[in-house]
Amino acid sequence: MTIMRYDPFRSFERMARRMNELFKTITPDINFEGSTFKPRVDIFEDDKNVYVQAELSGIKKDDVKVTVNDDNVLTISGEKKFEKKSESETTLRTERAFGKFMRSFILPDNLDKNAITANYENGVLNLAIPKIEPPAPKEIEIKVN
Repeated sequence: MTIMRYDPFRSFERMARRMNELFKTITPDINFEGSTFKPRVDIFEDDKNVYVQAELSGIKKDDVKVTVNDDNVLTISGEKKFEKKSESETTLRTERAFGKFMRSFILPDNLDKNAITANYENGVLNLAIPKIEPPAPKEIEIKVN
């Protein structure tokens, strides 16, 4: 059985994205999502693997960290840095979000967390997590006197 953690702000994030899409047709200057960077993630599967794709454009491979803990929580973290080309440069407008980020996902028990492969190409982090047969439940017979 997988325990799903409840995220009370998930609905607000979805609503903010929809509000942005609605108001972009009226005026592109309104932003309801805030200015912190939160990469978009797609998760899908086939018969052999579960795949995670994270959109990390503008982030160097060395600034990304992927971990899995003993509770089967996969965490993708890092930082999208704002870099000026020179000190004399003046920023007139910034629409892109920057900063530290962390996304965490609970993995089901039927995945081999020790065999995860990662590839980072063109600003997209691709993880492949092989599926395994979960161990059969242990049955202990109790003698009744």
